[in-house]
Amino acid sequence: MDSEKAHDTHSEGEQQAKPGIRSFYYHPLFQTCMLGFVCFMCPGMFNALSGLGGGGQVDSQTASNANSALYATFAFFSFFSGSINNKLGPPLTLFIGTIGYALFIGSFLTDNIHPTAGPFVVAAGAILGICAAFLWTAQGSLMLSYPTEAEKGKYIAIFWAIFNLGGVVGAAVSLGQNFHSVANADGTKVECFRNPTWKTEIMGLWVALRTDPMILLLFPMFYASNYFYTWQFNDYNQALFDIRARSMNNFVYWLSQIVGSLAIGNLVLDQVKFSRRSRAFAGWAILFVMVFIVNIWGYFYQKTYTRESVKSTTQKMDIYDKGYPAHVWLMIFCGLFDAMWQTTVYWLMGAMSNDPAKLAVFTGFYKSIQSAGAAGVWRADATGIPFMNIFLSSWCLTTFGLVCALPMIYLRVKEHTELADETLARMDDTGRVRELRELKGK
Repeated sequence: MDSEKAHDTHSEGEQQAKPGIRSFYYHPLFQTCMLGFVCFMCPGMFNALSGLGGGGQVDSQTASNANSALYATFAFFSFFSGSINNKLGPPLTLFIGTIGYALFIGSFLTDNIHPTAGPFVVAAGAILGICAAFLWTAQGSLMLSYPTEAEKGKYIAIFWAIFNLGGVVGAAVSLGQNFHSVANADGTKVECFRNPTWKTEIMGLWVALRTDPMILLLFPMFYASNYFYTWQFNDYNQALFDIRARSMNNFVYWLSQIVGSLAIGNLVLDQVKFSRRSRAFAGWAILFVMVFIVNIWGYFYQKTYTRESVKSTTQKMDIYDKGYPAHVWLMIFCGLFDAMWQTTVYWLMGAMSNDPAKLAVFTGFYKSIQSAGAAGVWRADATGIPFMNIFLSSWCLTTFGLVCALPMIYLRVKEHTELADETLARMDDTGRVRELRELKGK
C-alpha cells in the first residue's frame, strides 16, 4: 500500500506547478536561495566580523565576553525554539530572528566610539543569542524540508554557499580597507506546518527524544560544531596576524566554506548512484580525515606561541612575510572543514526525518547544544586559559563527536525515511501519537 512506502514530504499534497513567475517563486530551490540571502545579510555579516578575531578589535576580551553571553542565551532558547517555530510558523520566527544582528554589529561600532561601552556589547550579544535561536531553528526546518531525500545535500550546500557569501563580502570589505595598512526541486508542494497548541509542542520535545533517541548520539557533534571557532578566530587569527593578514585570512576562510559545502554536499552526500548509508559513511570518513589534517597542522603552529609570547610581540605576521602562505593555507583548510562538518550534520538530521515539525525540534537541539559548547569556550578564552588547552580540547571534542556519530549512522540511517519514523507527523492535537493502522483507515 502507498502508506507503507517510503515517506517523503514531497510525495504528499502534490499540486500542479503554478504558471509563470509564481512557479519560479514557489520552487523549493528558489525558496532555499531566498533563505540563504536572509542569512547572507544577518549571520553572514556576523561571521565576517567574528572571523577577524576579537570582533576586529585590538583587545579580544570584550568580544569573547559578548560571544559567551550570546551563546549562553542561544543555548537556552534553542532548546525550546523548535516548539516556538512550530507554533508561530517559520516566516514570523525567521523575521524575529533577524532583529538582533543589526544591534550586535552596531554595538561594536559603539565600542569603537566609546571605549567604555563594553557592557552594552555584552548585552547586545545576549539579545542576539535569543534572536539567533529563532532564526537558525526556522532556517533548519525549512532548508531540510524543502528538498527531496535525494537532493538534501545539494540544497544544504547551496544554502551554505549563499550564506557564507556574507562572510566573504564582509571580509573583502575589511581586506580592501586594510590592504594598504601595515597594522592589519521538483515542483511538488512542501508539506504545510501544523499550528498546534503550546502544550502539544512542549510535549513534542519529549516525544521526539523518546521515539528517536539516536539523535542523542549526534549531540557530541553538535557540541563541537562551533567550539573550534574560538581557537581559529581568536587564538590563531587574532593572536598571530596583523589586521591586513587577519582580513585576508578571514576572506579566504569564508570563501573556502563555499567550496567545502558544495564539494561534500553535491559530490558525496547526494551521489544517488550509491546507497544513502554508503554516502553517510563516506561523509563521516572525510570528516575524520579532515579532523586530523587540520589539527596536526595546527598543533605544529600552536606549540610555537603562548598568550604570554603574543603579548610581548611587537610586530605580528603580515601577508608579505615568508611564513605567511603556509599559515593562510591552514585557514583555508579550517574553512573547508567547518563547512563539511556543518553540512554533514544537517544532512544526517535530514536523513532521520522529512517532517518540518520534527526537523524544527532537531534543529533546536542542534543549536542549543552547539551554543552551549561555544558559550563555555568563549568564556574560557576571555579568562585567559592557555591557547594550547583550547586547541587540544577542540581536537578531542571533534574526534569524540565523530566516534559517537558512527553507531548512529550504522543503526539509524536507512535508504528512505518512512512514515513509521515520523512520530511528530502522526501526533494529534492532544499530543497522542497515532498508530499507522489509524492513518491507513483514513
